[in-house]
Amino acid sequence: MGTKHGPRTPRQKYGEELRLRRIAAGLTQEALSEVVVCSPTLISHYEAGRRLPSPEDAQRIDRALGTDGFFERWLRDLDPGLPHYFAEVAELEKEATEIRHYSASLIPGLLQTKGYSEAVFRAYRPNYRTEELDEFVVKRASRAQLFENPSRPVAWVLLDEAALRRCVGGPQVMAEQLRKVASMAESGRLRLHVLTLASGAHALQESMLYLLSFADAAPVAYVEGLRTGRLMDDPALVEACHTSYALALGDAASQGESVTLVRAIAEEHEHAHQRAHRD
Repeated sequence: MGTKHGPRTPRQKYGEELRLRRIAAGLTQEALSEVVVCSPTLISHYEAGRRLPSPEDAQRIDRALGTDGFFERWLRDLDPGLPHYFAEVAELEKEATEIRHYSASLIPGLLQTKGYSEAVFRAYRPNYRTEELDEFVVKRASRAQLFENPSRPVAWVLLDEAALRRCVGGPQVMAEQLRKVASMAESGRLRLHVLTLASGAHALQESMLYLLSFADAAPVAYVEGLRTGRLMDDPALVEACHTSYALALGDAASQGESVTLVRAIAEEHEHAHQRAHRD
């Protein structure tokens, strides 16, 4: 799934070395997966450079291949500076041909403006340094570079109305943020749907959900909670997540109605900002 031309990424080099060491040890992907206690599919992801093992899995790989901590040590050099539970997702989304995102309370990171991201990170970290905050914002903004390709990935964004009304960073920041989302939808860069408060209960109300599909690999699903996340590649679980997304999408407003609503709420935030300045 990586690029077929040009230099290999550090992850691809890691995966290629793993493949060579596994073959030299006389193990199949299935045999190695039994020792690591994971699926053969996950081993194939490691070897293709699509995903990195956890530190615990790297230790098991070293024991299985007799590599004396080699893969565990190399893994430390590949740390992307992101939360460990999201680092794999950040790499996988670069290779995705389609992404589908549902968010209940926040605008997804890929769509966030600088002001919105700053407010989110500030809320997460009561004690922070300005330079640290700037670094987080830059890293999040760099993920959005994948939208520079006008056709890939195909992007679907399903937002709860609550995420549009929660005033993150103040009304001016929210107005700017919502207009950005609406503009991306109007330009055709993403498919936008809103689950209005009036729609009531729906299939995704208990969790955010991120679905990634690829040209030459099985799809994955990711859910996240407070300081934790779970990346799923089990076919049955991923299919169930796609079903839940489809059910929620069926309860959402159309793209045209959703864009109109997003712009209307942006105006409400703008008016609140103007009233505050007059007062």
